[in-house]
Amino acid sequence: MVYAALCLLTLLLVFIPPGLTVTRLACVFSAACLLNFTAFYFFVHISERELRSIRKLINLIRKNKISSPEEIVLPENLYDLQEEIRAMYLRTQNDIDYLKKLERVRTEFLGNVSHELRTPIFAIQGFIETLLDGAINDSKVNMKFLGKAAHHTENLNNLLNDLIDISMIESGEMHLSFRYFRLIDLIKEIIPELLPEAEKKNLKLIVNPFDEKLQILADRNKLRQVFNNLILNAIKYTEEGSVSVIIEADESAARIMIKDTGIGISEKDIPRIFERFYRVDRDRSRAAGGTGLGLAIVKHIIEAHSSKVEVRSTILGGSEFAFRLKH
Repeated sequence: MVYAALCLLTLLLVFIPPGLTVTRLACVFSAACLLNFTAFYFFVHISERELRSIRKLINLIRKNKISSPEEIVLPENLYDLQEEIRAMYLRTQNDIDYLKKLERVRTEFLGNVSHELRTPIFAIQGFIETLLDGAINDSKVNMKFLGKAAHHTENLNNLLNDLIDISMIESGEMHLSFRYFRLIDLIKEIIPELLPEAEKKNLKLIVNPFDEKLQILADRNKLRQVFNNLILNAIKYTEEGSVSVIIEADESAARIMIKDTGIGISEKDIPRIFERFYRVDRDRSRAAGGTGLGLAIVKHIIEAHSSKVEVRSTILGGSEFAFRLKH
């Protein structure tokens, strides 16, 4: 009604000349009302039709009867709204796919953790039960069984520590402390600790000469963890030859390489070796020890240093893990 009154007022002010008779005024009023009613009816009619289209489309989406954005179609005059709904549909589908992927990863991770925990726990349980059944009094086996139980206890402890590290890293709770320090000082601490592991397999653990004044910017403790994981990994998968630490510096960064003469990694496995619990040869990997989390931890730590681990390897041709750090 307000809209009609405004239209009539406009007609009166603009189109009606002075001296217009009441009859003519009535005709003008009737025409204005008819025009206004027609326009109002047309507007409501179009709006209801468009609303029905939108309502139908939303109902199809809600019932999962839309399988692609191209199936989302509205009248031509609602093109902008159509594109917005398509974009919203894509974002929602991407979010759903991401959540499904997270659920698969979570399920797989829990399964892997359960399996990895079960192995040392069952072994420890078996040794203890054997000792309790009388083997504790047999001097030929009691210390042997206790030693094996202690070994599996250490493996279990290592697994739990790595799980804690992975949890902290992936939850964003890992805080790095960047400092400049001489790389040679860290190398001199690490090599004597790992040398006995290499000597057990008659392997040479070599540090190629480099500038001993070289300082790098990194978190010292986390970098120590990276060296430990990479060198121990190289030792485990090398039966003869050597494991070498090679450091090359340019004007802006130091390239650090851990190179071995071991069994190598196939090309198809290289993209997956940094996944949690992924093992190239599961049985051999478990026999060699380790938690299956070492390389995943290395990857996260190096990426937190704004770098990336590069891998070069061929079957029976050894492996090389390399990354760069600012100096």
